[in-house]
Amino acid sequence: MTTADVSTAQELAKACADAMWEEDAATRHLGIAMERVAPGMAVLSMTVRPEMTNGHRTCHGGYIFALADSTFAFACNSYDQRTVAQHCSITYIAPAFAGDCLTATAREVSRRGRSGIYDINITNQNGDHIAEFRGHSRTIKGTLLPGQE
Repeated sequence: MTTADVSTAQELAKACADAMWEEDAATRHLGIAMERVAPGMAVLSMTVRPEMTNGHRTCHGGYIFALADSTFAFACNSYDQRTVAQHCSITYIAPAFAGDCLTATAREVSRRGRSGIYDINITNQNGDHIAEFRGHSRTIKGTLLPGQE
């Protein structure tokens, strides 16, 4: 798909997500699924596998961070401007366990110039609050779709 094929902001966000998905081996390798994407927002999910647990038998925080980071990436790249993380932080609230289905929901808080701020809420299948992630984004040169460069 090229930028000429896109007529709405929603179509652009979906086309950008599809283009990124094709190149995002890490997200696919973790078994993360894309549930929804829209301008400035994304929802991704991941089932915690036994090999993702640590010595406390809880999901290793790095996997929760990776889910949140991927969700952040799909939200902030929804405008066809290549965008990367400038700074990220996470607060773990409750543990996740093998078999839990985690859902990360990203929402755009601010987007001005080359900078953006996104909040990502991570919950389990029961709606329990697992973690909060905040990502600061920075646009770089280039686009995701052909036809704009």
